[in-house]
Amino acid sequence: MTETVPATGMSRWDHALSTWKELDVPDGWRAEIVDDNGVLLVAPPSDPHNIIADRVNRALLRAVPDDWGLYQTLGIQLPVVERLYVPDLVVMPESVVLDPGQTPNPADEAELVVEIVSKSSMDIDRKKKLWGYAHAPVPLYLLVDAWDETGPSVTLYEQPGNGRYNHATTVDFGEKIRLPEPFDLEIDTSRFPRPEQWPS
Repeated sequence: MTETVPATGMSRWDHALSTWKELDVPDGWRAEIVDDNGVLLVAPPSDPHNIIADRVNRALLRAVPDDWGLYQTLGIQLPVVERLYVPDLVVMPESVVLDPGQTPNPADEAELVVEIVSKSSMDIDRKKKLWGYAHAPVPLYLLVDAWDETGPSVTLYEQPGNGRYNHATTVDFGEKIRLPEPFDLEIDTSRFPRPEQWPS
């Protein structure tokens, strides 16, 4: 979608946010602001994508406190870089999500975001969102990438500072990846669908 001209006296970011709030997005689709070109519609995920989201969701449920939520369609804004993402999964305090004055929710309130790479989102998830989440800053970014050139992998980015993550741990599909406090759990990736199981 193309960006329209902001009204006089309205910042570009406020205009983009206002446009996003007014969108009538088809069921299953998501709308995100991933760069300076305006709002982007993201197609509904595939079945393998949903299976991975479900497996990560089940693992996280064991560690998420009662006053936090695990959300799949939550818009989170990053005003410092004028972006708005809808992660595949985000862990955030329920009090923030219930606050009508914080919609879309501030990304710096997230405890963890999860993105599952699809063929159409490789550059966005690996580069643009990595950059955006580090700037927010979001303390933990889990990237599940069945399309990694070196083989299907899961990477946990940690310790954001100065606009980048200062630590990353990568495991191959089939291995376990450990999330630090406040989660302190391992996610088993052995049942994540591999590329040959994804639609072509």
